[in-house]
Amino acid sequence: MKKILTAYHKKDFSLKNHIVMAPMTRSRATGNIPNDLMTSYYGQRTGAGLIITEGTAPTPEALGYPRIPGIFNKAQIEGWKKITARVHKDGSMIFLQLMHTGRIGHTDNLSEGAILLGASDIKAAGQIYTDTVGMQDHSEPVTLTTEGVKDIINSYVSAAKNAMEAGFDGVELHAANGYLLEQFLNPNVNNRTDEYGGSIANRARLTVEVAEKVAEAIGKEKVGIRFSPFSTLGDLKAYDTDEVHETYAYLAKAMNELDIQYIHISANPAIPQKTFDAIRVNFFNTIILCNGLTAETAEDHLNKGFADIVAFGRSFLSTPDFVNGIEKNGLLNQIDVSTLYTPGEKGYTDYPTL
Repeated sequence: MKKILTAYHKKDFSLKNHIVMAPMTRSRATGNIPNDLMTSYYGQRTGAGLIITEGTAPTPEALGYPRIPGIFNKAQIEGWKKITARVHKDGSMIFLQLMHTGRIGHTDNLSEGAILLGASDIKAAGQIYTDTVGMQDHSEPVTLTTEGVKDIINSYVSAAKNAMEAGFDGVELHAANGYLLEQFLNPNVNNRTDEYGGSIANRARLTVEVAEKVAEAIGKEKVGIRFSPFSTLGDLKAYDTDEVHETYAYLAKAMNELDIQYIHISANPAIPQKTFDAIRVNFFNTIILCNGLTAETAEDHLNKGFADIVAFGRSFLSTPDFVNGIEKNGLLNQIDVSTLYTPGEKGYTDYPTL
């Protein structure tokens, strides 16, 4: 049998296979509340040993995109309870990805009274979709005060506790893809002069403190984190390659000292082998590898030793029973890109199974 299909055990982490459904924003949470349609969507994809949910806002200011779910009020907790119960019914684990979009957003997508916040007041280039008038330039963020940064940390802790109440097995901290935690890591966006700006250790401080405080609140075995070294998503712009490498070697060591459950790497071609090696050497627990994998290449990566388990996004998006496809070498459905982020069932829960 292929390794990818066998049960996974490492330390106190056990899954029915080596397969993870990666987090994917789908914009179906009308009113930012998880709903029955989302319950069906996740319930169709429980072949995965671990499901990581779409990015979910820990606080109203984190709702940068339209119709993304939150985990900061009672209605949201109750909505997520239905989803976690459905996933657990089929023996899968489910982690909630906590995503603060930071400067990547528009005020039209936020709750009334909420403001767009960032590591600095540097506005992101490009545009973002809003339900009000369609595509608009990103709004200009308000720089977080030092006290405001502490409030952000507390909001992650509160959201993680809410996730536990909603029945999740853990939370994944989204420190990738150009969102708030990665904005702090990148010196092209983070021009702060307080303890959260300047050196690698200072720019990494928010990420480390969020992980530390969340682990203290819900248990280190219930915390994972996602990184995307060398990514320029979210108008981050590349910076010195040695400094990027040192940043993620530092973070891997810091996460290892906190003894969190996993690091989830969103891979891209710019990551040099030495950075993969530094992360693996410095972090002893589970590493998830994601991005551009097929069943065949994933199996190869599992045998090479960097990745303990592997994550798939679009394969699960188009083919709900993707795991059956791995078992039977089935062809995947084609993705309808026009319905990736639209409301309703079309392109969401109506893909055929194999």
